[in-house]
Amino acid sequence: MDSRQVIVALDFDDRRAAEALVRRLGGACGAYKVGLELLTAAGPDLVRELVGQGHEVFLDLKLFEIPHSVAGAVRAAGALGASMVTVHSMGGTGIMAAAVEAARDFPGLRVLALTVVTSMTGSDLADIGIAAGPDEQVLRLARLAAEAGCDGVIASPLEAGRLRALLGPEHLIVTPGVTLPDGALPGGTLPDGPRGGALRGGEAGGHARAGTPWAAFAAGASHVVVGRSVTRATDPVAALRRITAGG
Repeated sequence: MDSRQVIVALDFDDRRAAEALVRRLGGACGAYKVGLELLTAAGPDLVRELVGQGHEVFLDLKLFEIPHSVAGAVRAAGALGASMVTVHSMGGTGIMAAAVEAARDFPGLRVLALTVVTSMTGSDLADIGIAAGPDEQVLRLARLAAEAGCDGVIASPLEAGRLRALLGPEHLIVTPGVTLPDGALPGGTLPDGPRGGALRGGEAGGHARAGTPWAAFAAGASHVVVGRSVTRATDPVAALRRITAGG
């Protein structure tokens, strides 16, 4: 698979730590996720630096504001050279449509709609007054996102298959909540065992709806986002190459 289909999450609170990992991975990684934590700590220059090095940057802002403000943030993401930016689909069609319109001036920028964050369960949705379970809510929001013109959606590996059937081949399906079975062992190797399906709670790294990268791709994901399974591995390059090699 293309190395840019595996996005490494730079979930650091320190720019130097993020840059050290990028140097270590070198040409093995083609795409990085920069979220709110690192963007707040390091500032936008880090995004420019990554783009200048030839990497794609998934700017995970989860924008949820009035349409005018969302449009401004999307234009700022495009000016930085980001390849992907996220908007929160629960903000409704107006927010998503504003993001899509703002991105038109940046042909390389794709707008992705976050459906239901991977830490949420049915009880979490019920707490905020949503009776639907995660599967149903993800599909409902994905339909809205497609109607608003978004280039794709963010959802867990467990929903990737149903989303691909709903959205067809053109839309991107980006799946965080991806980790390796039992985590990476010293040296970046993995234990023998199954390569698909959901993961046990202790392996999921805080994601309530998690799965392996191979299961996500097999179900229809276009990209996966992997964090500590690579970033905390003894040999991050070996761990990443194991994923891109298909297990």
